[in-house]
Amino acid sequence: MNPPLKILINGQHGQLSRELRQRLGDLGELVVLGRDQLDLSHPEQIRQQVRSLRPGLIINAAAHTAVDQAESEPELAFAINAVAPGILAQEAATLGVPLIHYSTDYVFDGRKDGPYVEDDEPNPLSVYGQSKLAGERAINLVQGQHLILRTSWVYSSHGKNFLLTMQRLLQEKPELRVVADQIGAPTWAGTIAISTRALIQRWLAGNPGAWGSYHLTAQGETSWFGFAQAIGEQLLALDKPCAVLEAIPSSAYPTPAPRPLNSRLDCSRLAREWGVTQAEWHSALRECLAEQG
Repeated sequence: MNPPLKILINGQHGQLSRELRQRLGDLGELVVLGRDQLDLSHPEQIRQQVRSLRPGLIINAAAHTAVDQAESEPELAFAINAVAPGILAQEAATLGVPLIHYSTDYVFDGRKDGPYVEDDEPNPLSVYGQSKLAGERAINLVQGQHLILRTSWVYSSHGKNFLLTMQRLLQEKPELRVVADQIGAPTWAGTIAISTRALIQRWLAGNPGAWGSYHLTAQGETSWFGFAQAIGEQLLALDKPCAVLEAIPSSAYPTPAPRPLNSRLDCSRLAREWGVTQAEWHSALRECLAEQG
C-alpha cells in the first residue's frame, strides 16, 4: 500500500492557507509550515525544510502581500515573493514533484481594454507586482512541473481583507467613499482552494493538463464600489446598519502603491487545459457569508 501523498503548504495563518487546509485534508498528509518553521526570506531554511520533508507536492500559499508596505521594504518583498519561489521550484524539480504557486493581477499595468490573457506582456506598477512577476520568472526558469495561478481581489471570512473591512466600516460610518474606477473580480479564497483541489485531483488521476501559468478568478466583474454595494446589501438583508456609499475615482484615494485600473483576468485557458472553472463572484460571496454565519 502506497503511503499517503505528503503535501507541503507554505503559509499557516493566511486566508488562502486556511481554505486549503479545509479542502485538501483528505487528499493526503498536510504539512503546514508558518513563518516560525519556514521563513521564506531565508533561502537555506527553505532548502533544508524541503529536503528534510521530501513532500510529494509543494503549495506556496505564503507571500509578502502588504502592497503599500512593499514600497518601503522592497528587499523583503523580493526575498519572499521572488527569490523564495525560485528556490521552491528548484527543490521541487530535484524531487520530481509539482509546485503550485499563486500570483496576482498586479503583474499587469491595467491599461488593456479587455481581460488579460496569460500571454499578455506584464508591466507591474508597484514593488509588490514587480516582486510577484520576478517570482513567476524564477519558477519558469527552472522548467519543472508547476502551476502559477494568477488571481485577484482575494477575500475570505478571516484575516485582513476588503470584505471584513467593509463589513466593519459600513456599520460604523454614516457615509463611505469607495473607489469605482478599478475593475476586477472579487475572488473568495474558498474558490481558489476548491479549484486547487480540482487541479490536484486531475494530476493524481494521471491526466493533468499542461503545466504553466494560468488565470484563476471568480467569474464576472465589478468595481470596488460594486463589491462594497453587494456587501452592504447583505447587511441590509440582515437588518444591520449600512452606510450610504459614494463612488469616487482612484485619484481621490491615493495610495503609496498604484493599483491597475483593469484587473480583469481571462480564465478560459484553465477551463480548456484542466477542465476547471470558477463560480460567479456574487454566488461565491454568498457562500462565503453563509460560512461566516
